Amino acid sequence: MLTELHIQNFAIIDKLDLRFDSGLIILTGETGAGKSIILDAVVMLIGGKADTTFVRTDSDAAFVEAVFHLTGPEKEAVHFVLNREELMDDPNYVVLMREVRKEGRSVARINGRTVNVGLLKELGALLIDIHGQAEHLSLLDPRAHLGLLDRYAEVVQPLGDYRQTYHSILNLRRELADLRKAQSDSDRRIEMLTYQSEEIESARLKVGEDEELRKERDRLANAESLAENAQEALAILDEGSPETPAATDLIGQAAQALATLAKIDAGQAELSNQAEILLETISDVVHTLRDYLEEIEFNPKRLDAVEERLDLIHSLNRKYGGSIPTVLAYGADARKQLETITGAADRINELEMQEANLLEKLAKQGMTLSEKRKSAAVKMSKGIESELNDLKMQSARFSVDFQTKPDVNGAPTQSGARIAFDQNGFDRVEFLIAPNPGEGLKPLAKIASGGETSRLMLGLKNILAKADEVPSLIFDEIDQGIGGRVGMVVGHKLWNLSRTHQVFCVTHLPQLAVFGDQHYQVQKLVDNGRTLTKVDKLEGEPRLLELSQMLGEVGEGTLRSAHELLQLARQMIKSK
Repeated sequence: MLTELHIQNFAIIDKLDLRFDSGLIILTGETGAGKSIILDAVVMLIGGKADTTFVRTDSDAAFVEAVFHLTGPEKEAVHFVLNREELMDDPNYVVLMREVRKEGRSVARINGRTVNVGLLKELGALLIDIHGQAEHLSLLDPRAHLGLLDRYAEVVQPLGDYRQTYHSILNLRRELADLRKAQSDSDRRIEMLTYQSEEIESARLKVGEDEELRKERDRLANAESLAENAQEALAILDEGSPETPAATDLIGQAAQALATLAKIDAGQAELSNQAEILLETISDVVHTLRDYLEEIEFNPKRLDAVEERLDLIHSLNRKYGGSIPTVLAYGADARKQLETITGAADRINELEMQEANLLEKLAKQGMTLSEKRKSAAVKMSKGIESELNDLKMQSARFSVDFQTKPDVNGAPTQSGARIAFDQNGFDRVEFLIAPNPGEGLKPLAKIASGGETSRLMLGLKNILAKADEVPSLIFDEIDQGIGGRVGMVVGHKLWNLSRTHQVFCVTHLPQLAVFGDQHYQVQKLVDNGRTLTKVDKLEGEPRLLELSQMLGEVGEGTLRSAHELLQLARQMIKSK
């Protein structure tokens, strides 16, 4: 519900800070005092037109901010939007803000972060309904009617069963579509996939093979140079020449001399050990070099074979993914697709039989759902007509129009025809109304505006109170064209409605105003040559004076009448 409203530099409003509780909130005041301006500010806040004429003279920008406390069924829907847009802050509150600057630019924010106006409007529609501004009244949107009817009809279980079958059909049809598409160009794809999979499989690739081959290629291509360098090192280390002894002989002599030295000077034993280790290390190097020389292969044919294998791997990498693992994965996927295509015909037949069975099941569930809706629609229509009768619209008629749409791929009916379906069933639902005798039933969106429409909306809201998840409702012009007696009825119904919703009502009728849980007086003042709007919360004697003034000139008679109206309202509330 709306708990705080802050308006600044908006038309004749200098600065206004209001706090609201739950229940029925009444706004009264003379014509032109600023009641409608407050509503204009709220409309702009939830995505309405941001007109530069709203900016107060000599101000740079008009500013409107509202805090909503999330306490009811709207919480889940609001959280969905906030989480989707990454705007979640406090899970129990949401703050909307709108600013329009005198040069024409407007700014919208949710929880302090800038958003587009479309998102502000989407969230605003979940939080508040404003009658008098039809574009913000959810009941005038036919897209909302089926959801309202379903909540009134309490069809959670049958709708859930239907949707489970519906999603099974969607999944099955997606698989069928893929299979049919694959089958439609199967010959070409089979040829291509067969070539690809066989080319990869025949190569018998091994992960890491290319790296080993490159090393072998380097050895084969440089065999002569490798042998020369290895032989030279071996000659120096172990073979020597008449002029130059081998390194192993020289180090052996040095090690023998150090061993003799160590026998005499035990302190040099470690030096002798190091010489022995050096001799052993060089002997190991010599042994390894001899093995290496034996492995060096002067084999041009093997070199050609290695080059050819590397070229093949390079070609496959270029065509199928850049590395041996990705090439192998590509080949496995090609083989899997081949198996899918070659088995597609059998699978298609199997899925088509499953689809037919699911459509039969869906048809039964959809008809059950439709019957429950139609039964609830009759009951709801009677209830709304009774509400309208109480509101002195005795001849008004209300109906729920049900339509279906033919579809060759839809669900089968008993007549053999097929009808379209979606996640909500077969029914296309719209609320119809005939406010006056002799008029045909027409969509709600096309009925006349004014007090008659307000009473109709009040009747609808009362019947759909449990189904309507919008927490805050604003009624403007609801007292247009009605007298005091009907005003008491309207006031009582508004009070009843405010037990499940927060209800704001702008009124000139004291008979209606006496039912308010909170009463605000809107006044227009002139201060230093500037017009200002002032809002006071009335309780006790000030409220009685305002009600008396609404009845006429304040005096003993009007004060007594105002007191009697308050007493009558309390009696009507207690009798509920």
